[in-house]
Amino acid sequence: MSLIVSRDTQSLDAQGVTRATIESVLENGSDAIFAAIFWYLLAGLPGLVLYRLTNTLDALWGYRNARFLHFGWAAARLDDALNLIPARLTALSYACVGHFTTAVHSWYKQASSWYSPNAGPVMAAGAGALQVILGESAHYHGQIKNRPILGAGKPPTANDIGRAVALIHRALVLWLFIIVLGE
Repeated sequence: MSLIVSRDTQSLDAQGVTRATIESVLENGSDAIFAAIFWYLLAGLPGLVLYRLTNTLDALWGYRNARFLHFGWAAARLDDALNLIPARLTALSYACVGHFTTAVHSWYKQASSWYSPNAGPVMAAGAGALQVILGESAHYHGQIKNRPILGAGKPPTANDIGRAVALIHRALVLWLFIIVLGE
């Protein structure tokens, strides 16, 4: 877990691990799958390579610290720009293949409160689609960060991890169906 999330994992209980996993699954579904497909469809292989390079640089250096301040800032802003449309399409996809009303309501009411302009819509809609609560406080670099609540319903359980993966699978089938119809 500590290799795939940026939060401190030593103090996580079972629910914290579950919440971190679902948040990562939903956000990485957008970044690694749907945005990559979007850029490939829009700009071919060069678009896909540019997107994945930018996304990888943001993941490696997009943190605000003295070492990567300027380069990390540029990578993070370019990644935000390239994900603007794909993140919203992903959020809409999660809503369409999950609990639509809760997903759209969560997206509309909660996404703007999240610190990332693209992760907010994706995770709020995903949490709503699954009818679970994500967000809340987490430890980052020795500090507690009080994060907004995303979604609605119950706190996630370990079973909801599989439901999150299944949500992404259904969204991918939806995208493939639309792509085939468009050809």
